[in-house]
Amino acid sequence: MDKGDTKINKFYIVLAVVVIILLIITFLFSGNQINRAVVNSKYLTDGWGDVGDPTYEERFFGLEKQASIKYGLEDDDSAFLRVTTIKTLFKISEEELLEKTDETIIQSASDQNITLNHTSRIEGSRDLANGHKTFYVIYNGSINSNNIYDEVVLIGETWNCAQSGTSIICTGYAKITDSANFLGYNYSSLAKILGDAKGTFESIFNSSEFITQNGLIFNVKCH
Repeated sequence: MDKGDTKINKFYIVLAVVVIILLIITFLFSGNQINRAVVNSKYLTDGWGDVGDPTYEERFFGLEKQASIKYGLEDDDSAFLRVTTIKTLFKISEEELLEKTDETIIQSASDQNITLNHTSRIEGSRDLANGHKTFYVIYNGSINSNNIYDEVVLIGETWNCAQSGTSIICTGYAKITDSANFLGYNYSSLAKILGDAKGTFESIFNSSEFITQNGLIFNVKCH
């Protein structure tokens, strides 16, 4: 056997070992169930609830799992919140999570014919009730259809949950005007989504409604 044959044999041995390792990892990870993040049902008040739009998918031979659930107002499409849980073999970086969140907001705006004001973008961080530090992004937008114009706010918030080994992305929006009965800005739905004990968003929207223990994202259970 010459040296060329020896090198070829070593190559195939290494390749076989790599394939076996990948198969073992795939088998072990595919059996690892995803811990779905949800809003604590205790805080689904003021007409908010699960609107029955759950999704689940697996990619890359089960090495990436994603599940989501949508919350909204009963018989009212003026606001919603989607909580998405992602489980991957390797932890997603905070920078990539924020990028994914931005992409999701932009796509959501396009799907709902919302004109996004890209220059209005605000980002920051805060702590949730469960102790996780999150990163959020906020956009202003507008809906103009059949001579009906309304202003909306689109939000996204993301974090990694070390306890469950998952990454969480929350996205949603809320109308803050009602062209049919304009009485100024109405932040009640937006505050229900974004409110927290410290009133993180009080100064952004100049409203004390954002000071509340009952905010939906603030009370997401992810572990």
